[in-house]
Formats: sequence, structure tokens, C-alpha cells
Amino acid sequence: MTPENLFGLSGKTALVTGGATGIGRMAATGLVAAGARVLIASRKGDACVAVAKEINTLGYSGHAQGFAGDVGSEAGISDLISAVTSHTDTLNILMNNAGRTWGAPLGNFPYDAWEKVMSLNVTGMFHLSQGLSNMLAASGSADDPSRIVNVGSVMGEVPMGDGAYSYAVSKSGVHHMTRILAKEWAHRHITVNALAPGPFQSGMTAFAIGQDNGADRVGHRVPAGRVGRPTDIAACLQFLCGYGGSYITGAVIPVSGGINVATGPSIFGED
Repeated sequence: MTPENLFGLSGKTALVTGGATGIGRMAATGLVAAGARVLIASRKGDACVAVAKEINTLGYSGHAQGFAGDVGSEAGISDLISAVTSHTDTLNILMNNAGRTWGAPLGNFPYDAWEKVMSLNVTGMFHLSQGLSNMLAASGSADDPSRIVNVGSVMGEVPMGDGAYSYAVSKSGVHHMTRILAKEWAHRHITVNALAPGPFQSGMTAFAIGQDNGADRVGHRVPAGRVGRPTDIAACLQFLCGYGGSYITGAVIPVSGGINVATGPSIFGED
């Protein structure tokens, strides 16, 4: 391996759940740009097919393919695993991105919002990883392990509920499960890492960010002075999944523009 191709993914096959929109689409585009074959799955199969076609028109060296896949139930996970095995004999990369959120004021947060969020964000992530682990292990080696990248959140790192209490707790669970699986699967030649994104423009954050005017408003509150860009996610995936990331496991990477270390105003500073 030489320095000029540390982040190339030619010959690799990836699955990105929730890959038709938001961070999943950003990641899928970055993986295709690096040369990977990327399977894009979400509940809306037609949207996945359309997004795959759009990515394939960009002239990158990889290729995208879209189909339906639901990670929100035991039956859906089983069907998705069957679909993956029908499309490919090898799987080198799994990005667990499918997720949902729920917002309500403290004091009025509904009981069932916990189950709905946890069942997808935590339970689905774990069981899909477990169900595909043998396939990933068979594709990995000591020199070039298979990769799992879970999507957490900066809200799982720092104590801010912002009305999304079950979401924040679920993402903290994603981070901890990432570390557990990294420890337990290292000998199987599978690395397990997570991203902890801050604000990005996506369907999930449309209520707060919306279009560019909302992005500017939110960006002023981020230490780096802006919201995240698609290239920020794409670069992280190329790094973690390329040869250059082969010795990293159990990491939670804060793709948050410094929110993860923002502690408020200086206690002893001047006004």
C-alpha cells in the first residue's frame, strides 16, 4: 500500500442504510467517489433507486444500487439481510445510518416515543450488524479488516436534550455499542467506529435548519461557525473505510464543528 491510495475503495462493497437522504446520501456519494460499489437501502425503495441513479450520473469510479430495506423491525432486518445476500457475495463496509427522531417539550414527552426511536436507532443497528457480521468477517483480514460505521450524534456526547430526549439517549447507546462491538469483533477482522455529527442540512433537521437562512442561523451557534457540509461526511467515510483507517476501531469521531468541546462562556473571562 502506497500513500497515494490510502483512501481508495475500489473493489469494495458497502451497504448504507437510510442512504437515500441526508447523511446517508452524503456517505453513499463519498463511498462511490472512492470507487466502492454501494448498496443503498431504506424503507422507500423507489427513492433509493432514484438516488442511486443520480449518484451514478456524477462520473465517479464506483457504482450505486438502490432497493427497499427496513431496519425498524425484526422481520424487516431479516428481509434486508436476505436482499443484501441476493445482491452480493461479499460485504466489506456496513454503515448503520437509518434512524429517526422525536421532539416534544419536557413534561409532555410521550411514552411511546422511546420505543419508536430506540427500536430503530439502537435495536435495529445492533441486530443488522449482528446479522451481517459473518459476511463482514469473511471479507476482512488482519491487513484490511471489514468496517462498520455507525451514525451517532453530538447529542449523544454532550447533555443537550433540545426536546429530542429519546433521540439523544439512543445516540449515546449507539456510541457505547460501537465501543463494545469494536472490542468483541476486533479478532474477527472487523473495525467498528461511529460518527457523532453536529447539525447538517437533512430531512431530520429541516424543522430547525431548513434552507440556507436556517443553516446560517444555526451555524452561528457552532464553534466552527457553520453547519456541516456533505464533504465532511464523505471524507470521514473515505478515511475510516480506506486502508488509512484500518488500524482504528472503537472511535467516536465528532463531526460537529466543535460542539462536542463547547463548554459555555469562560468563568473567569472578561465581559
